[in-house]
Amino acid sequence: MNTVTLTSALKEKLLNKTATLGVIGLGYVGLPLAVEKAKAGYKTIGFDVQESKVKMVNEGKNYIGDVVNEDLESLVGSGHLLATTDFSKVGQADCVCICVPTPLDAYQQPDISYVKASAESIVPYMHRDMLIVLESTTYPGTTEELLKPILEESGLKCGEDFFLAYSPERVDPGNLTFKTKNTPKVVGGITSKCTDVAAALYESILEAPIHRVSSPAVAEMEKILENIYRNINIGLINELAILSNKMGINLWEVVDAAKTKPYGFQAFYPGPGLGGHCIPLDPYYLSWKAREYGFHTSMIESSMMVNDRMPEYCVERASKILNKQKKAMNGSRILVLGVAYKKDIDDYRESAALRVIDELEKEGAEVAFFDPFIPEYNEHGKVKKGEAQLTVELIEGADLVMITADHTMVDYSFVQQHAKAIFDTKNAMKDVTNRENIELL
Repeated sequence: MNTVTLTSALKEKLLNKTATLGVIGLGYVGLPLAVEKAKAGYKTIGFDVQESKVKMVNEGKNYIGDVVNEDLESLVGSGHLLATTDFSKVGQADCVCICVPTPLDAYQQPDISYVKASAESIVPYMHRDMLIVLESTTYPGTTEELLKPILEESGLKCGEDFFLAYSPERVDPGNLTFKTKNTPKVVGGITSKCTDVAAALYESILEAPIHRVSSPAVAEMEKILENIYRNINIGLINELAILSNKMGINLWEVVDAAKTKPYGFQAFYPGPGLGGHCIPLDPYYLSWKAREYGFHTSMIESSMMVNDRMPEYCVERASKILNKQKKAMNGSRILVLGVAYKKDIDDYRESAALRVIDELEKEGAEVAFFDPFIPEYNEHGKVKKGEAQLTVELIEGADLVMITADHTMVDYSFVQQHAKAIFDTKNAMKDVTNRENIELL
C-alpha cells in the first residue's frame, strides 16, 4: 500500500467520522479538545496518568472551566468519550494528539520529559496509517528532532507509514469569545502529506480556519512568537509603570488615551507579574534553544527580567504604603484579593499573586487571601486555605488590601468603604469614585 493510498484511507475515515481519535493529557488543553472531537461525532479516547482525572471524566464530572458540564456528561453517557490510564488502547486510535505539560525545570530549562514519555508510550502500539500531532508548547525542532526518531523506533517510516505534525494549542482559559471550537488552528507537518492529513483532522472538528505552514518548526516558532510578543509588550508596560509612578503619572490613563489611536497601537496593561501556563515560560524555551546557535535573545531576556521582578516591586510599593501609616511590613496584616493568574478563572498556574504572597511572608507580613474561584491552592506541596467570605471584619482587620486579580464578582466599592489602605495592581477599582485610600500600580 503506497503513501497516497494510506493518506486517502485515513482522510476517508475522517470524512465519514469512522476514525477513532485519541488525546494524551486531559488537562486545560486536552480535555476541551477531546470533548470537541467527541462532539464532532468521533469515538474519542482520552489518556492520562492521573487516575483521579480519568475517574472524573468517566463519571461525567467536569474539572475544566472551559468545558460545559452537560456536554461532558452527555458524551460519556453516549459512549463517544472514554478516559483511561491504559495506553495500550492507543492502538485503537487512528489519530492521537499529545497535549501534555511542558514546564521549566529547576534551572529554567525546558522539561520535555512528558512529551518524550508520551511518544515512548505510543511506540509499542503504533500502526500504519496513523496520525500523531503534538500540541504542547515547545521549542522549535521538538517534533522533528525528538518525536520523529522516537516514533520511528516502531519500524514505521514517518511520511510514508504514519503521519506526524505540530499544531500549537491556543487555549485561553476564561475567554468568553474564543474557545477550542472557534479558534483558528496552525498546522505544520513533517511532509506535505502529514500537513494535509492533520489539517483534515482539525477541519472535521473545528469551526475555524486551518492555516497550513511549511514545517513543524515554523508552527512551533509561531506559538512561541505569540507569547513572546505578549511577554515583551507587558515587560515594556511594566517598566513604564515603575517610571510613571516615580513621575506621578497614572499609566492606566496613559494607555487608555493611547488606544484611542485606530492603528499602530495595541493596549497592554501593567500588573504584579506574569502568570499562566504559556507567557511566563515560553520565552525560556526559545532563549534555551537560541544558545545552540550562539545567539543571545537580549530583548526577550530584558522583558523577562522586568516581568520576573514585578512581584518584588509590588511588595516594595506595599511596604511604602504601610510606611505612610507608620507601620512596618513585619507584623502587618495583608489581605490579598485574587490568586488566579487572570480574572474570572480558577487557574493559578504560575500566578504572580503566589509570588507576591511569598515575598510578603518573607518580609514578616501575616497574609490572608480571598478568591471567589479558588478556595485554596497547593504550591510546592504546601496547601494554603483562603478566606470563605469577604466580610467587613476581614477587610477592616487588614492593614493593607492588595488586589492581584481583577475578578468581576468582587464588590470593590464594598472593599473601598472598609479598607484602611488599598494597593490595586490590576486597576480593578477604576470605577470606584472615592479614591482616598487607593493607590494604583
